[in-house]
Amino acid sequence: MDEPQEKPHEKTVDWLERQHQVIADVALSPEAYSIGRVEQVADGIARVSGLPDVKLNELLRFENGRLGFALTLDADDISAVLLDDGEGVNAGAQVRGTGDVVKVPVGPALLGRIVDPLGRPLDAGAPIEAHDFLPAERPAPSIIERDLVDTPAETGILVVDALFALGRGQRELIIGDRATGKTSIGVDAIINQKNSDMVCVYVAIGQRSSDIERVIAAIQKHGALERCIFVVAEASSSAGLQWIAPFAAFSMAEYFRDRGEDVLMVIDDLTKHAATHRELALLTREPPGREAYPGDIFYVHARLLERAAKMSAECGGGSITALPIAQTDAGNLSAYIPTNLISITDGQIVLSTRLLALDQRPPVDVGLSVSRVGGKAQKRALRDVSGRIRLEYSQFLELETFTRFGGMSDTRVRSQIERGQRIRSLLTQPRFCGYRLVDQVALLAALNDGALDGIAVALIPDLCQRLPAYLDSSVKDVVDAVSTSGLLTEDATAQLIAAVKRLAADLSAADTTAGEAK
Repeated sequence: MDEPQEKPHEKTVDWLERQHQVIADVALSPEAYSIGRVEQVADGIARVSGLPDVKLNELLRFENGRLGFALTLDADDISAVLLDDGEGVNAGAQVRGTGDVVKVPVGPALLGRIVDPLGRPLDAGAPIEAHDFLPAERPAPSIIERDLVDTPAETGILVVDALFALGRGQRELIIGDRATGKTSIGVDAIINQKNSDMVCVYVAIGQRSSDIERVIAAIQKHGALERCIFVVAEASSSAGLQWIAPFAAFSMAEYFRDRGEDVLMVIDDLTKHAATHRELALLTREPPGREAYPGDIFYVHARLLERAAKMSAECGGGSITALPIAQTDAGNLSAYIPTNLISITDGQIVLSTRLLALDQRPPVDVGLSVSRVGGKAQKRALRDVSGRIRLEYSQFLELETFTRFGGMSDTRVRSQIERGQRIRSLLTQPRFCGYRLVDQVALLAALNDGALDGIAVALIPDLCQRLPAYLDSSVKDVVDAVSTSGLLTEDATAQLIAAVKRLAADLSAADTTAGEAK
């Protein structure tokens, strides 16, 4: 006998009863929030009224999903900076405060990715699976949380590592005129970390898309892309994204620092960031100061770069090493933004258009460049062999200036000129050819010993290129010992110098044979 089937209307009644139960279980409470209104929008700035409780730098959400943050608070309205393009944000649109500041995703999932300052992928990859979200602006570590900068951050660039050594936790400004190779030094430093444990962050502020693509392609080809984060706010991005980019990148780097890791950050560049800050300040009617920059421009960059530090062992022992880049006009280091950044950072690497015209790359001006950490962040082996090179090179540059007015027959002066030419040839280094510590030690030790005096200056670039493989094949045990300990014994020094002499002799003999064959 068939069982009686449930009637359709009974199913409907049961469903309604369940829905009523669900609604009854919901705890109802009054909730009030303010809804603002866009009064005016232009040039990436929205004037918003009706939000009296919004705080400075609070994240705002517009009715079409666009985001912005409160930059200035006036008596009757606020000025909000749009973090996206202004499409769809019109006068009369509704705005709500989120009660929170701008936060960015952080975590290992960012490694190897290209993202915008809000952590949104730009590389057509999957959405970022954030381990956590951190505010874009975070306080810098206090003095008690910091430690001494005494661990080297090797760039692989001989002129930098030997003369202006960088330490982990240092802030070293790279400054020079347009197209003098500022970005190249930062990129080469990132590429050199493929043999270290440092995480690298590259921040592009207001750069052209083609330039950013070249940087990423170079790191992908020569470096370790899987341990790099690229935070991109290109020239076509909104002014709000360009302004917040370095702050967001620091938060991404601080995730790794707080876990005891070391981070190298290249900020390219702060001159464009200062111009963006000036643009936003003028649009929000802040009073202009020197060169039309607002009065807080120094504070903006100071609170940004102070976040780079070496942390104490009690705070994890991690570090952020910052290489901010700044551009000068006609080599004017006394302009407003360059002087501000020079006073904030722990030294500067100055690039010269004159040296670039003489085909010296990187065109580092050793007279104007300085590192305020210096030898404390150098390996002992490199410090032992690089002590005299800066003085000798400076004397050579001065003597070379005088020899242009006529020849000098003095034997001592001639020997100084010849030695200086060899120093200059050693310091001239092609891109993507970073030297290991032992390579730099061998070259400088051979220079101090006079082992390079008998080789033609034109052969020195070839010697530098072949030296790493030659050392690995002839004195492998010395290479391993120096690389591991960072110390240089008398026996190791002698073996390295002898290896350089043999290679120099081979190159000289091959050059002589080739000349006779011609």
